[in-house]
Amino acid sequence: MRCSLFIAVVAAVAAFAGPAYAGGGHYTFAGGTKGEQATVTSALDASAFDWSLVPRTIEIRIGRGFPSEASPGVISLDADLLDAGTMSWGVVQHEYAHQVDFFLLGDAQRAILEQALGGMSWWQTGSLAHGQLASERFASTLAWVYWPSNQNVMKPSSPGDEGGSVSPSAFRALIATTLGVTSGGVPTGVVSKAPPLNRRSHG
Repeated sequence: MRCSLFIAVVAAVAAFAGPAYAGGGHYTFAGGTKGEQATVTSALDASAFDWSLVPRTIEIRIGRGFPSEASPGVISLDADLLDAGTMSWGVVQHEYAHQVDFFLLGDAQRAILEQALGGMSWWQTGSLAHGQLASERFASTLAWVYWPSNQNVMKPSSPGDEGGSVSPSAFRALIATTLGVTSGGVPTGVVSKAPPLNRRSHG
């Protein structure tokens, strides 16, 4: 009887304790080894952001030499990057953050965020650099703010970096007031690419 009671108490505590992250997300895999797929899941689970807010099942394509990028409903990830383990997590989160943009932001909300995050345009309108796009600054900031780890390659080294233009508390406040809007104005064929990582600290 005592053993049964102990097990019941432990189960109840475990049910309410929960992990310290939000994770979630609705996604399927196309390609990749079990280990690479597990890396993607670990990356999303490490974040405090609730990826399940995205009202769409995202197809995550994994392949050797694939560009790490996102388009509405699809994420492409390089298997070589995922094989680096934890160091790839920030990129995975960055690409899923684009899905947050595609499906949870409207044009009015993007305008508010662009004013705070900086950048010359939300979408690519020519040959703007990665960091000049507010959509990329949004994705990098979301990835960093909700997983503020030294292992996160999205960690800004200065306020001028993609993820450093607003404080974590200010960004969380912006997220709380801008999400949940039916997306509008996503250009046809838009593709958002991962930031260049050779300029970022991996420490």
